[in-house]
Amino acid sequence: MDLVDCARLYALTAIAGADAFIAVFEAKYTYNLWRPVTAIRNADLTSNPATPREASWQPLGVTPMHPEYPCAHCITASAVSTVLQHIVGNEVGEITLASPTAAGVTRKWTRLQDYSDEVSNARIYAGFHYRFSTEAGKDMGKKIGDLAATTLMLGAVADAQQKR
Repeated sequence: MDLVDCARLYALTAIAGADAFIAVFEAKYTYNLWRPVTAIRNADLTSNPATPREASWQPLGVTPMHPEYPCAHCITASAVSTVLQHIVGNEVGEITLASPTAAGVTRKWTRLQDYSDEVSNARIYAGFHYRFSTEAGKDMGKKIGDLAATTLMLGAVADAQQKR
């Protein structure tokens, strides 16, 4: 991609990411669902036999201090990866990410969908989200990414797709 196409791609992903944050935080405070740490520690209050109470249960990390549903990381990862899929396709050479919170760990993907799915699974494994919340976040993100890619900078998207 040339400089102009790259700038347009960055703009599209930034717009999709910003729209995802707006949508997810409006939804979080509309539904106001408790997180797994609260649900597990207070399971006796729900009368749900499928969730036994474990008063000392801890997630793997510090739980975010906003409502659980839907998953913000999932919606953002899905929105951005969907825009990228419209431009460069799902199969990419390789994406490599490292995190300061997981020193020495580097994750690599060759498919954008695998990246988005891993973000979803990581939020569940950490104990921050439920599966239905991550799926809802990914679905919202895909819709936002599709909308951004099909309605914004249409000439740029078409040009990039032809160069692929």
